[in-house]
Parts: sequence; structure tokens; C-alpha cells
Amino acid sequence: LGDGVNWVNSGAVTAVKNQGQCGSCWSFSTTGALEGMFKLSGNSLTSFSEQNLVSCDNSDQACNGGWMDNAFQYVQKNGGICTEQDYPYVSGNGRVPSCDSSCTKVAGSAPTGFKDVQTNSVDSLTSAVQGRPVSIAVDADSQWQLYTGGVISSRCGQQLDHGVLLVGYEQNDSDNYWLIKNSWGPSWGESGYIRVARGSDNQCGVLSAPSYPIQ
Repeated sequence: LGDGVNWVNSGAVTAVKNQGQCGSCWSFSTTGALEGMFKLSGNSLTSFSEQNLVSCDNSDQACNGGWMDNAFQYVQKNGGICTEQDYPYVSGNGRVPSCDSSCTKVAGSAPTGFKDVQTNSVDSLTSAVQGRPVSIAVDADSQWQLYTGGVISSRCGQQLDHGVLLVGYEQNDSDNYWLIKNSWGPSWGESGYIRVARGSDNQCGVLSAPSYPIQ
């Protein structure tokens, strides 16, 4: 399966974003996976709009949570998603404006579907992230919230309550971890990223619900 991949270094991941005081993590995980899909389909790296999802995707619950697979389906049915620049994020204060349908959907941004990765399988998730950034759900417990650096290797729960983006992994004699992009701004963790031990004990629930859009 190889000794690692890093989609940040490969230019398929946008800058770290901040969801603010809104339970919209699911939308950031979704846009991250769509941004990776779009870039790896031969397009320039483009930041997509979380607000487009938070305000317009009625299959999810805006600042009260959502699910990435639902959002992939919404973007597919909607014929694409708008850019961050065209439809900027304003729900960091917890307020959700009504849907603005006037933004321009990016050609080629709509997936043809999505794939759920086999759960609880290190090899399946490794194989999936070798091909693209992958949406995952994790348990953002106190250890996650207080994270400042290093590799989380124990005592992280598996009660899924937070959507994030798996952007790579490392496997060698000294390191074995998943690299994950969070949506709590660049001042959190390791410049907005977190490393979680990669193993069958499923730290933080990384293996529990991975999926990605298909172009």
C-alpha cells in the first residue's frame, strides 16, 4: 500500500478554514472532498462554498449538524456547487441566512455519486486516501479539542460527532499516522491539522464512516 501520501503537499487541499460557532463541520468535510476531486480531475485548486451547503442543503441541518453523504447527493442533484468567493461563509456566528440561488455553480464540481469506504479497515481507508482526500467522521472528544501537536495514540473515543477531511497518511519505522484537516482555523492543532495513530484500534473513530465523491 505504500509508505505514505500527503495531498496537502501535492496541492489538492485548500487552506484551513474555520466553521466558527456553527455545527457545520459536515459542510467543510464535504467541500474539502469535492475540492480534492475537482483538482485531481485536472482543474485548478478551487475553494468551494460551505455557505452554499449550510443555507441551501435541506437534507442536512445547517448549524445543527449534517452528513457528508447527504451533502454529496445534494451537490450532485443541484448540478454543482459555488465558489467560496462567490458565496462566502457567514454562519460562523451561528446564524443561517436563507438560500441565495444567484451564485454560479462551478462547471465540473458536481460528483456523479459517492463511495462509502469499507468501515473498520485500515487497508481500505489507506487505499482510498491514496487516490484522493476522503471525508471522515470522528469523535472530537476532549483529547481532540485540547490537541496541540503530536500523534494521538490512545484514549480517543469513537462516538462520531465531527466531520473532517483525511488528507494523507505516513507509515515508516518511526511514524504511523493519519493526517487530518480540521475546520477550526489554522491556530488550532498543527496549523489546523491533526495526526491520529493509524491502526486497527480505530483511534477517534477514523475508520468508522469514510466516504468520497466520484467524478
